[in-house]
Amino acid sequence: MDRDPDIARALGSGKAVPFFAVDACDAPPSRRLRLARNRLALSVALADLSGAWDLGQVTAALTDFADHALDLAIRAAIAERTPGAEPVGFVAIALGKQGSGELNYSSDIDPILLFDPATLPCRAREEPGDAAVRIGRRVIDLLQTRDRDGYVLRVDLRLRPSPEVTPIAIPVDAAIAYYESLALPWERAAFIRARAAAGDRALGERFLRTIQPFVWRRSLDFGAIGEIRGITRRIRDHHAQGQCFGPGFDLKRGRGGIREVEFFAQVHQLIHGGREPALRAPATRDALARLAAAGRIDAGEADDLAHAYTLLRTIEHRVQMIDDRQTHALPMGDALDRVARLHGLAGARALLDLLAPHVERVGAIYDAVEDEPSARLPRDLDALGRALAQAGYDDPGQPVDRIAGWRAGTYPALRSSAAQDALEDVLPSLLAALARAPDRQGALIRLDRLLERLPSAVNLLRLLQARPALADLLVAILSHAAPLADELARRPALLDGLVDASAFEPVGSVSSLGERMAGERMAGDPAGDYQARLDHVRAVVGEARFALGAQIVAGAADPLAVGEGYARVAEAAITTLAARTTAEFERAHGQVPGGELVVVALGRMGGGLLTHASDLDLVYLFTGDFHAESDGAKPLGATLYFNRLAQRVTGALSVATATGPLYPVDTRLRPSGGKGPLAVSVDSFERYQREDAWTWEHMALTRARVVHGSARARAAVGAIVADVLAGGRPGRDIRADARAMRSELRAHKPAGGPLDAKLLAGGLVDLEFAVHVVQLTALTGFEPHLGRAIDALVAQGLAPRGMVAAHDLLTRILVAARLLAPDAREPAVGTRDVIARALRLPDWPAAVAEFDRTRQEVIGFWRRVGGDDG
Repeated sequence: MDRDPDIARALGSGKAVPFFAVDACDAPPSRRLRLARNRLALSVALADLSGAWDLGQVTAALTDFADHALDLAIRAAIAERTPGAEPVGFVAIALGKQGSGELNYSSDIDPILLFDPATLPCRAREEPGDAAVRIGRRVIDLLQTRDRDGYVLRVDLRLRPSPEVTPIAIPVDAAIAYYESLALPWERAAFIRARAAAGDRALGERFLRTIQPFVWRRSLDFGAIGEIRGITRRIRDHHAQGQCFGPGFDLKRGRGGIREVEFFAQVHQLIHGGREPALRAPATRDALARLAAAGRIDAGEADDLAHAYTLLRTIEHRVQMIDDRQTHALPMGDALDRVARLHGLAGARALLDLLAPHVERVGAIYDAVEDEPSARLPRDLDALGRALAQAGYDDPGQPVDRIAGWRAGTYPALRSSAAQDALEDVLPSLLAALARAPDRQGALIRLDRLLERLPSAVNLLRLLQARPALADLLVAILSHAAPLADELARRPALLDGLVDASAFEPVGSVSSLGERMAGERMAGDPAGDYQARLDHVRAVVGEARFALGAQIVAGAADPLAVGEGYARVAEAAITTLAARTTAEFERAHGQVPGGELVVVALGRMGGGLLTHASDLDLVYLFTGDFHAESDGAKPLGATLYFNRLAQRVTGALSVATATGPLYPVDTRLRPSGGKGPLAVSVDSFERYQREDAWTWEHMALTRARVVHGSARARAAVGAIVADVLAGGRPGRDIRADARAMRSELRAHKPAGGPLDAKLLAGGLVDLEFAVHVVQLTALTGFEPHLGRAIDALVAQGLAPRGMVAAHDLLTRILVAARLLAPDAREPAVGTRDVIARALRLPDWPAAVAEFDRTRQEVIGFWRRVGGDDG
């Protein structure tokens, strides 16, 4: 204030001081920046101490100035060496508190300097690497060299890759290669707060997009807890003198200090942020708020941490305002009294009393992030066998042999020291869960198969350690649901989706699922890579189907609701992939004027209720004039155009990729069956249904539902279907045709076992035949969803009331058995209870009895309707 009385008077009268106004003066950049920094220091201090600004405004002003100063220094360094050149090809990536917009009053900055050799301005015969280093040195000189006006910013470049051997400015491609393959765990946490702050920001943004998968792993990353805790232990050991609360306490690095609030937020961001982009907030208090809103941390703890962080950062600023000291420790003696009075307190004791409860609360919350390691199992095999026997294993020999193999690193996923540590930590709880399984040996074998196929086991094992209840669910899946166990062996990351309770909620609407399928990776895919987008849809579908199956295993959902969830997932996949495939096809062939592809679902997909193993019965139609031609670079006639497009859509839905398969597609229900073209015009479809279709095709038409197409196309196809079903079709002996078809189906496709709720006499096929015969003869009750169609017929007295319950029971058995007894044979004893629970029946004998009784009712209904004595 003595040095710059004009600024002091302006502030005293309430006027805002433009920090950067000195940019317009004639002084060289180094002096302009120092004068601006002095204005900033005085203005921010007075605004802070007076209470005119809160912590967020203070740190924002400090960060904005740092960004501005760093950018001006880069521009000046390039202009001095290559006058007139554009300041491109050189960027500063801000890390730490500059990256998150939270700079201290007397903070250094931690940028990483990157350059692009292809665009960096260079002098004649100068190598880009040499030019970049010289630019970087000049930037540092402009910012931190002290003169009579002071300095601008302290610059610390040690956060760059391998700082002991690399130059201060690194080629961007080399940095990408480093972070994709060689980076250390702490660097992931550092990049949570990374930001392109100065210089060629477009270059910086491209770099950050490229390394995003390194920071934000899509698989839930509970290994991050161990990584961050290891850093904390090293900090506490290295700064031991500042750990004890009192005078000399390190506000930043001490137990319960600023760093532990930041690390608490970052741990949970690293765990969940790969799957939830909304959690990727760089600023600590923003991150805590978002984590609490998403239910990832306790809301009360988030509030306590945020209040503590605000107070600790504020007092840190008070300490740094005295002599502009870059320190984080409370001073000793009289100096602590001065800090207290600067904050408006009576003295040191009042300040310590203010801080103490917040420091203690932070320390307690952070210490609970990771429980102490559980007691490990003995390594001696005899002692291990005795421990397993005590845990309830009747024959511990096999698990002992398996564990010995895992400990020996038999499988690649278990050979690292990190994997072995994780294995030992989780073995007690995992084996306890296995001991509770009805088929321990079978579950153990499937677990062994899972570990054998994993590329790395660390994350899976840490996930199970962090979520013990998940171990029980995993064992239940391995014990009861072989299809899910096989999928998990192929894609272990599927288990990530079961971490929180939302996995056991309905999967959402078709539109919300479609948004997920067209979501993060697609939005961040500027190259428009078609295959990457197909893989993304497969990943979302795989996760949703796995979670739905787990709901049945866990008894968390009615199989009827799960079956409808399967259908919504499939419909979202159809609409997403059909739209994306059409757009890709149009790039080469253009559009057919007035024409579009329409996808009609039949069978269970048309009825909106699938099983885990269902295929998709689809019919492809197209609107417009079949004589028309597309308008692209490679034009095609309309019929050929839409047939090729339909082939592409079928491939997008059915061809397996690196992410796995999606759905088998059956198109044999199209007009003329396998002999006809894959896609026909809507007019041809209408003519065929009115003139040539057989009874079985009209029975299939009762389940028709348009799942892709414009509103106009949906209405047109819907009107045709409704008119044909209402009688606009050839007259036939529907009952006789249905009896013949059912007899032929029984002969060529017999039931697979005693749980085949579809093909057994009195199963779903008989119920469907009976319902369709009534619909087509009475010309009523047309509804693609079989259950609602039965409701309509019952309401009109055309079907027995018992068929409503029959449909529900048979459908529950079908959906559950596809997972729990896929061969339709009687399952193992423990699995029988899971099936009975899914059927809402008390036990297995009750389930068998109800199944038999229901089948007899359906047989009676079918005989009355179709006259079939078979």
